[in-house]
Amino acid sequence: MSVRDRARTTCWAALLALLLALFTVPQSASAASLTQVTGFGSNPGNLSMYAYVPDNLPPGAPVVVAMHGCTQSASDYYSHSGWPKYADAYGFALVFPQTSSANNLKSCFNWFQPQDYTRGQGEALSVKQMVDYTKAQYGSDPSRVYVTGLSAGGAMTSVMLADYPDVFAGGSIDSGIPVGCATDLSSGLTCMNNAVSKTPQQWGDLVRSRSGGWTGPWPRVAVWHGSGDATVTPANATESRDQWTNVWGLSQTPSSTSTLPGGTAQASYNDANGKPAVETFTVSGMAHGLAVSPGSGTDQCGTTGTYYLNYICSSYYAAKFWGLDRSGGGEDSLPAPGGLTVTGTTDTSVALSWGAVDGAASYQVYRGGTKVGSTASTSYSDTGLASGTAYSYTVAALDASDRAGASSAAVTATTTGHQPQCFTASNYNHVAAGRAHQSLGNVYANGSNQSIGLYNTFVTHTLKETSAGYFVIADSGCSA
Repeated sequence: MSVRDRARTTCWAALLALLLALFTVPQSASAASLTQVTGFGSNPGNLSMYAYVPDNLPPGAPVVVAMHGCTQSASDYYSHSGWPKYADAYGFALVFPQTSSANNLKSCFNWFQPQDYTRGQGEALSVKQMVDYTKAQYGSDPSRVYVTGLSAGGAMTSVMLADYPDVFAGGSIDSGIPVGCATDLSSGLTCMNNAVSKTPQQWGDLVRSRSGGWTGPWPRVAVWHGSGDATVTPANATESRDQWTNVWGLSQTPSSTSTLPGGTAQASYNDANGKPAVETFTVSGMAHGLAVSPGSGTDQCGTTGTYYLNYICSSYYAAKFWGLDRSGGGEDSLPAPGGLTVTGTTDTSVALSWGAVDGAASYQVYRGGTKVGSTASTSYSDTGLASGTAYSYTVAALDASDRAGASSAAVTATTTGHQPQCFTASNYNHVAAGRAHQSLGNVYANGSNQSIGLYNTFVTHTLKETSAGYFVIADSGCSA
């Protein structure tokens, strides 16, 4: 080839590269990031909410709540745990609650304080309000909400699963403690250092007593612990296993065992359909922390750091245990029921009907994102409601393995009778007006018994009377 031909070839190659650069659309980077959310509720536990929502997340996606350990933060857990990788890959929203030194000197969740671990109160209610906000804001699937956490966050995971089995479909307790082990700081330290031995029945009763009368189905629970943990004794993992297998009515003898990477021993405890209801993961030699496994493989995630230890990607196996690796239900997922309709209302009830779904074994009915009942038919009557109150409903079909499909479009029904009223006043004046009562210097709303703080004239709240003599906190907004 002559010099002139080589020059001509080089010129054409350069021109082609220029045209490709001009007309090729670049791949845009993800705009999703960890973002603080305010105004998610009355927030009685004084927590902060952070969220990570992948770009173009469709309605009906799952939600995972991830809680940090002592001395950590939402940002720290987001950066090290590996959960954002699977939120992007499988399509779900992430919620990161955060506490602070104002709540606890070491920024631990107060899993051992009655005012924070009781259903409808304190930090537990704040986390539940974050879930409610996420479901409303992003149209998340109320039947696929999960919770996980490390250390104090793991102990708080136990609390959330016991307090709100009507909200959470599953959980993963990492280096945590069974619910009901402690009632104050002193007993909490005993649980951490020595564990507390109870029978499976006693542990199970502690869950059932906190659940608001829930009778099932119960959350599917994974328990992770390092055998070399000197901060939270590994015996707590056995007690957590006993607690949740008893709740499910299962033996403490595993249905199967296997060996995973990082010297991890897995044991599964299957339900009557042969599906794991409880799983334990014991990481040989691991100290106190969350198991991560940096790398680009599907089963690798996270980065190492203080309390983030290089053994195995626990977040991947938790997501897999919950079925999130099916990217929103997989090929087996049932479609959403169509034609959800309000067929009647009374002062205290709402009647619903919807179209049948092929392959459905039963249906779950949700009020305001919380499951209120199951039925094998295509109709349901929700009773015991407040009069003159608007309620939002969705329905999801369940297959023979109790796996929920997509949720229906929501419908709103308003019961007849009492019209709600809103009252904003100091706690002292709420008590004086008969909207609340005080006990030992604290004030509680009449009817709901929600805690609204100290008995004085300086603390102000808005209370909503949803039915005669029944008041709830409505600080985040009250329409009546």
